[in-house]
Amino acid sequence: MKVLVIGSGAREHAIVKALGADPEVDAVIVAPGNPGMDAIALCEALPGGVLDGEGIVELARRHTVDLVVIGPEAPLVAGVADVVRDAGLLAFGPSAEAAQLEGSKSFAKDVMAAADVPTAMARVCTTLEEVADALDALGAPHVVKDDGLAAGKGVVVTNDRAEALAHAEACLAKDGGVVVVEEFLDGPEVSLFCLCDGSTVVPLAPAQDFKRVFDEDQGPNTGGMGAYSPLDWAPGSLVDELVTRVAQPTVDEMARRGTPFAGVLYIGVAVTSRGPRVIEFNARFGDPETQVVLARLQTPLGGLLKAAASGDLDGVGALHWSDQHAVTVVVASHNYPGTPRTGDPIAGIEEASEVPTTYVLHAGTARGDDGTLVSAGGRVLSVVALGESLAQARERVYEAVDHIELEGSHHRTDIALAAEREELHVG
Repeated sequence: MKVLVIGSGAREHAIVKALGADPEVDAVIVAPGNPGMDAIALCEALPGGVLDGEGIVELARRHTVDLVVIGPEAPLVAGVADVVRDAGLLAFGPSAEAAQLEGSKSFAKDVMAAADVPTAMARVCTTLEEVADALDALGAPHVVKDDGLAAGKGVVVTNDRAEALAHAEACLAKDGGVVVVEEFLDGPEVSLFCLCDGSTVVPLAPAQDFKRVFDEDQGPNTGGMGAYSPLDWAPGSLVDELVTRVAQPTVDEMARRGTPFAGVLYIGVAVTSRGPRVIEFNARFGDPETQVVLARLQTPLGGLLKAAASGDLDGVGALHWSDQHAVTVVVASHNYPGTPRTGDPIAGIEEASEVPTTYVLHAGTARGDDGTLVSAGGRVLSVVALGESLAQARERVYEAVDHIELEGSHHRTDIALAAEREELHVG
């Protein structure tokens, strides 16, 4: 089987690495990819970018691929998977209509209500006056979300009413601006990826990510600064409960609406004192959780993605997982999550990769004119390590991170620290 992967981040690098380990996968092509993926797959340019469905179809046909895997959310929401399928090719990723579960938080809330999925109380607002009323009604801490795609940075959680209003005002200033104001959910957060083929749901292992930029959950939200899996503190029944109460009812509701969901349904939940409550849905693999989940997955990935794309997930047996613990730490560029500084040389990746069970996934990297590896985005690298214990995985990953040289870079030093101490992390 030949697979074409669309994207250029560490999530896609993790997917490409896992596909390369699948004995049924003969070749992996990536567009546009990055220097890290270029070492293990064939990287092809996408002159029209990841939203260019016709360009992706042309590339898939040129390489006679059997499956197109669309990594990022923007092309999914834009309907690239539809263009690929309309061309008669197999695509892993939801249709534009189904991807609205991520593309519009108000749409997701409507689906959850119809499917009786437990979630936070919320109000959809289109004016600042409605926002003010919602903030007063739901109380602090205030949770204000941009309705549309915001690369993981569209949410503000604050006790400061003025800050909440300012974020809402900025969101509403966009064309067709809509915000969702929610009640704050207490409890630790869990990320669960569910493979879906429109009717069947197959859950992967849960993970926990760290969204705030600095240690001890200080600073603004980011796309994610690190993650770990498994979650030894989580109830053993949690995954089954989330499939029964959340994933399956959502997939059933989407099918009922005539817009079946096939791809990855990412469920972000808070494990509250009242039980799990959905914080958000995404329509693709999450970054950086994918890095640790796929590090532990032993069932070949290519067959799973093809089964989801072709409606055959009901024939997939129990998945196999490593007993090891996985931790990933994101090395970010200067000023991230603000406007990042780019073009800085990166060194130390080979030394980092020599730490046992450790490897480095590229995200925001590029080659300079002289061939030097340089930073090209906010989140630059994801360093991944496995260990027989969480403590060993953390020790290895941070030993590897210490080898990375990137001027002005920063990373969190407390990824999975609370879990290692057998404490709950409530970010």
